[in-house]
Amino acid sequence: MMLRDQDRIFTNLYGIHDWRLKGAQSRGDWDNTKALLAKGRDAIIEEVKTSGLRGRGGAGFGTGMKWSFMPKTEGARPHYLVINADEGEPGTCKDREIMRFDPHKLVEGALLASFAIGAHASYIYIRGEFVREAEHLQVAIDEAYAAGLIGKNACGSGWDFDLYVHRGAGAYICGEESALIESLEGKKGQPRLKPPFPAGVGLYGCPTTVNNVESIAVVPAILRRSGAWFAGLGRAKNSGTKLFCISGHVNKPCNVEEEMGISFRELIDKHCGGIRGGWDNLMGVIPGGCSTPVLTREVIENCPMDFDGLREAGSGLGTAAVIVMDKSTDIVRAITRLSRFYKHESCGQCTPCREGTGWMWRMMERMDKGDATIEEIDLLQQVTKQVEGHTICALGDAAAWPIQGLIRNFRPEIEKKIRARNSSAA
Repeated sequence: MMLRDQDRIFTNLYGIHDWRLKGAQSRGDWDNTKALLAKGRDAIIEEVKTSGLRGRGGAGFGTGMKWSFMPKTEGARPHYLVINADEGEPGTCKDREIMRFDPHKLVEGALLASFAIGAHASYIYIRGEFVREAEHLQVAIDEAYAAGLIGKNACGSGWDFDLYVHRGAGAYICGEESALIESLEGKKGQPRLKPPFPAGVGLYGCPTTVNNVESIAVVPAILRRSGAWFAGLGRAKNSGTKLFCISGHVNKPCNVEEEMGISFRELIDKHCGGIRGGWDNLMGVIPGGCSTPVLTREVIENCPMDFDGLREAGSGLGTAAVIVMDKSTDIVRAITRLSRFYKHESCGQCTPCREGTGWMWRMMERMDKGDATIEEIDLLQQVTKQVEGHTICALGDAAAWPIQGLIRNFRPEIEKKIRARNSSAA
């Protein structure tokens, strides 16, 4: 399973070509967008449903299905599209490349998606650290306004559409859709209780859809080339192309667009020149950003890199941020660092997360030093289960899963540290 060049959507992922309007148009962006809008809202949503596109921000929920939850008619409350460009998941660096080198794909996608859900305005909430990305995005938006592609009577379609860039202040929690909405409204970025869901009560109390950058940026290609074309790539229920961010102990770390369902080994051999020191040197892989459980070589080597394949393997595709660790890695130390990150980024709203993330991190620090007992490994596992599933948002789960993956797949490494400490103390 390999992606053919003609099926590639992000044709300027590496910034080789001109990222501005003229360059984007030469690569097929903004090509008769008026005709795509003329299909009508329902037809656009149906085409996206046919494509099988699942949200590229981590959860993997059907994008067309999500759009269909929006009210069919606009009442007294306006509709909004909010694009999540916060990208705070450690290991993930795909959306920033879209905004830096292919920003017009996102702008055009924002127009089409907003039209489909009946929104005359869209906000791109971008991570504060993404300085150049925000600049490029703003240039692309200004060019689109100047060319009449967005704004009043966008593309001559009769639809008025405004697009705004809002810069965040670097909080990981604002990547969660309801915390993002709170932050956008000028409040502290803390997740909201659901229901009500954003499609009912979202930004400023109005019907809102929140989508990831990559989810929106592929929409123009789907509408031009048909949902059936997109659905024909990848595996059933895991269709289309996907941007993978591969870092760590590979010979050539990279961002690459590949077909969903490609096996891990094929992905690494084809695009990264293999594992540093050869495949026998592979220890473990975090396949979807640091919140997904680490897997052993035996489990992941031939695993399909898509939502269902990785779920069945005991982890998740998440944002497709593949972190590769060879046998030089102190894996207990690596997961301890992730525990500290989640403790630092917890918003403190829910007791299990506020107290549990700190407790888990301190426990991991002791495990890393070997300053614990073998029995405490089971206690740590028990505490992760008390945090997981008991919080308003998924940050509690994200803090628990890396530790659960470590205990499930690399327990001997923890025990080795504890025994080494105990024997030296004796």
